[in-house]
Amino acid sequence: MKYCAALFFVGLVTFGCRAGNDVDKKVIVNVSVQRAVAKDVPLTLSAPATVYGKSEAHVSARITASVQKVLIHKGQAVKAGQILAILDRRDLEAQHADALANAQSAEAALERMERATIPYQLTQARGDLAAKKAALDLAKKVYERRKQLLTEGAISGRDLQTSEAEYAQAQANFNAAQTNLDNIEKHTAKEDLRTAQNSLAQSKARESLAAANLSYAEIRSPFAGTVTDQLVYSGDMAVAGAQLFTVADVSIAVARAQVDADQVTAVKVGQPCSFSKNDGSGPVVQGKITVVNQAVDTARRTVEVWCEIPNHDGSLRSGFFGSAKISVGNAHQAIVIPTSAIEFEEGTQTGKVYVVDSNNVAHLRTVTAVPINDHEVRVLTGLHAGELVITAGEYGLPDNTQVNPGGANQ
Repeated sequence: MKYCAALFFVGLVTFGCRAGNDVDKKVIVNVSVQRAVAKDVPLTLSAPATVYGKSEAHVSARITASVQKVLIHKGQAVKAGQILAILDRRDLEAQHADALANAQSAEAALERMERATIPYQLTQARGDLAAKKAALDLAKKVYERRKQLLTEGAISGRDLQTSEAEYAQAQANFNAAQTNLDNIEKHTAKEDLRTAQNSLAQSKARESLAAANLSYAEIRSPFAGTVTDQLVYSGDMAVAGAQLFTVADVSIAVARAQVDADQVTAVKVGQPCSFSKNDGSGPVVQGKITVVNQAVDTARRTVEVWCEIPNHDGSLRSGFFGSAKISVGNAHQAIVIPTSAIEFEEGTQTGKVYVVDSNNVAHLRTVTAVPINDHEVRVLTGLHAGELVITAGEYGLPDNTQVNPGGANQ
């Protein structure tokens, strides 16, 4: 942007002597000019932006324990799953050993029940049923024989009653043995087996929980990247939920830009974008828009937009601050003039230019414009294509001054 001219040219004033009197000639100022042109120009938005890794995690402890050893330090690269630090785990190892032993005992108990206890109970019940069946058959034969003898008068009625009672008792014993076998086959065996299976499942769950707690003593990186922050050292107490490390994957960087809420409607996912540091160090890197937030930051009246940038060479680091430029389309046949032709009012889009008419008279004109790049400005109002604007020599120039176009270059 040009806010002041570097040079001030004054036209040559000549004096002549006519009829013995000095007569002033009109002052003409030498200037450089250039015509405003109409051409298609890219439309861009600029916004402050901070670089982050595409993946960034604050790694914390799942348990509270003292830090036994730190294996990776700030600035080092890590692989996915690599151990960053180890916590004291002696109590967790004991808990896991106890849970593992209980699980093994429950597994053995289930195996015994499946292979010995239940088959033995079934064999015993079936044997008892067979014995009761034999006793019932015998009692029945005795009863029927005595019933025949009673009709023949060979025995008394008391003997038949005794045989009848013995037969009834044998029938009851058989029925009880049959019921017992049915219960073992249909209910007891299944319930005992299910109880043993549940006990094993519970023991294994407790063993898995103990194993998980034991694994929490190893603080691991969630993905490949770089440790960008380290908040713990050997001997410290790691508290559950407290951050220990920050791991960032900056192989793909994300410049998170804060775009003015009134301008963000022009920003779409997939549009080209670029990022450059404010101090001018490092190259301008190219990327594309991947995220346009749907919420407005009410404090700043901005919307966060992500410009995703390949960063295989590691030139961008997490925390870099700069500016993101987003391409939002093209302006067809826009009026373009050199940056040197306009003087902006600071912090606005309003500027002043000198327009030279066909009589080589410079007229001060107010326009609205926006920068395209460091060398060109797009004029929104106040100027037409083909008009001559002064690009050098206009500093301190009064309105309606006669000028010599091209004179500044002589």
